[in-house]
Amino acid sequence: MDGIDLEVAQGQVFGFLGPNGAGKTTTVRMLVTLLRPTGGHARVAGFDVAQQPAAVRRRIGVALQDAALDPLMTGSELVELQATLHGIAPRAVRARGAELIERVGLSQAADRRVGTYSGGMRRRLDLAMALIHEPEVLFLDEPTTGLDPTSRLMLWDEVRRLRDEGTTVFLTTQYLEEADQLADRLGIIAAGRIVARGTPASLKAEVGRPHLDLVLADSSDLPRARDVVASFGDHRPATDGCHLSIGLEHGAADIAPILRALDDAGFAVAELELKQPTLDDVFLAKTGEHLEGAAQPAPEPELV
Repeated sequence: MDGIDLEVAQGQVFGFLGPNGAGKTTTVRMLVTLLRPTGGHARVAGFDVAQQPAAVRRRIGVALQDAALDPLMTGSELVELQATLHGIAPRAVRARGAELIERVGLSQAADRRVGTYSGGMRRRLDLAMALIHEPEVLFLDEPTTGLDPTSRLMLWDEVRRLRDEGTTVFLTTQYLEEADQLADRLGIIAAGRIVARGTPASLKAEVGRPHLDLVLADSSDLPRARDVVASFGDHRPATDGCHLSIGLEHGAADIAPILRALDDAGFAVAELELKQPTLDDVFLAKTGEHLEGAAQPAPEPELV
């Protein structure tokens, strides 16, 4: 980690975006008092994570990637156990557990053993357990990694609802769409450094110009093709399946001249796509690389 400096306002969703190995999980583990910082200072809900860890823990909920859920217990049993551990009055434990089980959409599976749950169901159960004591701050560490699209959308809806209720959510993710959809503000981390911060809209505005992706019918002479289009804008690293990617100086008005220039030089264009700035463009501009998995499709639905 290299001098990370973050400030998250109360009642907002803060998205911590970056590739695997960038330092997201390490940062979260320090903020939730599972890993002691070797330097610097951090406060969560007004309390120092190193000097007042017990006070921090009372005010946070945590759902990490590697949550340990007893496969022999039922969903209801685990949530009720969590309620008891957090000191909720015995007469209120069952009602609170049932409320949260329903909230995360697991009522029909509440009496099944957790060992029979799918990955998405386990993530939702872990979220219910993290919310049992109504935390001021909720930490979600890549909560939708590996989930099917339905489970992912359900969790997104829950994050939005929590924010609307006033809960501060610290969300780490490697998914651009997730960060764009949920985060009020973003911090982008790469190789242990914060390379950008701001709202999704402001970060995309920094990138500014749209870009044109081209697939040539014959890609055997790409260096010459790049020279042909060089005067229209900055050449960008091509994504999978794309032969040329050009940041356009004048937006869509440059498309026709580019096609004419390529045609005059003997290049036929098989496909083209005009793309507006995205968070991947922000990541590219700040690091010189695309975010891992940025162009990967959503996973196939899992069986429940």
